Amino acid sequence: MSLSKNLIAIISILFLGGLIYYWLQPSEKKQQSDILTTVSKGEFVIKVTATGELNAKKSVKIRAPQGMRPAGIYETTLSELVPEGTIVKEGEYVATLDRTELANKLSNVQTEIEKIQTQLEQAKIDTAIEMRGLRDQLINLDFTKKEKVLKVEQNKYEPQSVIQQTQLDLERTERDYIQLEQKYVLKEQQSIAKIQEINALLKQNQSQLQKFMDLSNEFTIKAPESGMVIYARNWNGKKEPGSRISAWDPVVAELPDLSDMISKTYVNEVDISKVKTGQEVTIKVDAFPDQEYSGVVLQVANIGEQLRGYDAKVFEVVVQVNEEDSILRPAMTTGNEIVTDIYQDVLFVPLEAIQLDSLTYIYKEENGRVVRQEVITGLSNDDEIIVEHGLTDGDQIYLTIPEGGKEAALIRLDPAIKADIQKKLDEERLAREARTKEKQEKLKNLEMPTANSGGNNGFIIITD
Repeated sequence: MSLSKNLIAIISILFLGGLIYYWLQPSEKKQQSDILTTVSKGEFVIKVTATGELNAKKSVKIRAPQGMRPAGIYETTLSELVPEGTIVKEGEYVATLDRTELANKLSNVQTEIEKIQTQLEQAKIDTAIEMRGLRDQLINLDFTKKEKVLKVEQNKYEPQSVIQQTQLDLERTERDYIQLEQKYVLKEQQSIAKIQEINALLKQNQSQLQKFMDLSNEFTIKAPESGMVIYARNWNGKKEPGSRISAWDPVVAELPDLSDMISKTYVNEVDISKVKTGQEVTIKVDAFPDQEYSGVVLQVANIGEQLRGYDAKVFEVVVQVNEEDSILRPAMTTGNEIVTDIYQDVLFVPLEAIQLDSLTYIYKEENGRVVRQEVITGLSNDDEIIVEHGLTDGDQIYLTIPEGGKEAALIRLDPAIKADIQKKLDEERLAREARTKEKQEKLKNLEMPTANSGGNNGFIIITD
């Protein structure tokens, strides 16, 4: 009985201890939520990070024949294309376009030529028959006229009425002869004009046939220069065998200059105000994670656009790759870190520590108590923000609102000091802008990329 009582007592004590521990837990969790950190001092780097795609700054386009549109062929299929990355020499085979539509047009023109040639032969025969008939009529009238002249001579001693009748017959015959001669001349001119018209139509169709035959030869596409073949791209992706080639977008492939590369990237509209031409860029290629390249911002778009995979509008930024490397290829994905500003020996704190109300302040540990310290902040990056005034190196600050923080004393800054700090910030901003202009001046000697560098025809395909 005594053992049972002792066991019950032990269990009761353990139960009570568990309850006490449970009720004490919220307080401990509350204490753990008051996270302190130390104000840092040192180099502060502001970066804008964006994914990009390598392209050749300059490239030679391999195009479908320019005669497609004049020939009435507005779209055709890319039947064959050498593998991407193939090294070709000038004049070597690159691709073949489908000739089905062209063959139909050739057949139609050949049929039309045969029809016109038949019409021409028929016109020549008809003209020959008709002209021969007119010549026979002229010969017959000429004999009749001679008979009339003879008859006039024979009747000169006949009565006057007979002489007049004979003379009228001669005049009528002479008039008929002249009219027939005029008809012969007009008919000859008409026949010549008709044959010339048929010949002109024949030459037109023969010329069209020759153009189609020449165009058929051009449907076998050869390299305009030596280089590496890179497939062209449009909004629908790569132009590969089986793709449709439009007369308005005739680029089949390209031969990029791999010695001069750029990275086309897109920056969110929130960060684009930080990006300026001339800023330094660190470039990493996903295919070679151990390699790192330097670059400079070459162009910044003035107008944003909505692209797939982005929630907000983005702006195109072109980055010049400073180094030349044989392993770099168009369409490789890059990670670009654009350094917008670097500050030395400045104080900075995590963004979570900043509290915004009617003024900007931070919860600070001072002499064992919590105070609200007003601060003047500067520029920020993704994680931290510069504190221009209000804190010192080594100060202990809270990342979250501490217990009783809302009732803590507020330490305000002297308005005169705030005005001086603001004046200093304005001067530093003007100095940064001047340095940016100096960098931009240096870019004037750099060649800018041509429109649609990389053969994308105005479209950059971004994959998630």
